[in-house]
Amino acid sequence: MLDSPIITLTTDFGLKDPFAGLMKGVILGINPKAMITDITHHIERHNIFEASQALSMSYHFFPPTTIHLAVVDPGVGGKRRPILVATDSHYFIGPDNGIFTPVFRKTEDQYLKVFHITASHYFLPMSGSTFHGRDIFAPVAAWLSKGVDSYKFGEEIKDYVTISFPETEISEGAISGEVVSIDYFGNAITNITREEMSILTSMDSCDKFRIHYNDNLMPLVKFYSENESSAASAIINSFGHLEIFVYRENACHRLNIRIGDKVSVKLA
Repeated sequence: MLDSPIITLTTDFGLKDPFAGLMKGVILGINPKAMITDITHHIERHNIFEASQALSMSYHFFPPTTIHLAVVDPGVGGKRRPILVATDSHYFIGPDNGIFTPVFRKTEDQYLKVFHITASHYFLPMSGSTFHGRDIFAPVAAWLSKGVDSYKFGEEIKDYVTISFPETEISEGAISGEVVSIDYFGNAITNITREEMSILTSMDSCDKFRIHYNDNLMPLVKFYSENESSAASAIINSFGHLEIFVYRENACHRLNIRIGDKVSVKLA
């Protein structure tokens, strides 16, 4: 571990209640040297898929040995298992409900071990079963950051849970995908990627593509202010995904976009 180990937090707790702060207090009580970074606490309530997307976008920007603590846990207190995921560069702690599916996919050809957390002497005393983020996940993350080996937290498992992700369809001259998330600005992010679009043709010119959403035909632009009108446009965002936006407006409100809506890319 680093001299000042990094622990990130991703939850659906919001900031109204003290839940996120309590997890930080538990971590610092065990390891005062830990550096705690919030990825987000505004995941939609119980939305495991959205949390998995936030982690997928974020974790590889952190230094090796970073511990990523993710708690979106509608099954808390039930049969779902608490798990610790160890890869060749990062650690992940949270519920076994599919939240780490992107990690499993990206590391399938690399080092990957998943442990069912059962070593209760690393837990806080629990007076109830509703806050495993404080009582199990936070202390385990803190002890891991102090150098406790992964295997000491429980037995390795192979039957960890994954969730399905919407897939794109690529045909001659077209890609079909869908909206998978909506950001704070009301931009609609799709599962269509720059790499997939480059299969159709070279990405040297945006004019080669037209983006279709319902009855809207929109251009592909290089930056937001390239189209300052009230019409919708599309852009490849900084995470490599196709995104629908309206300059300085909420595209999802204007176009009534919902997660799961179909989007297609066609050659001009």
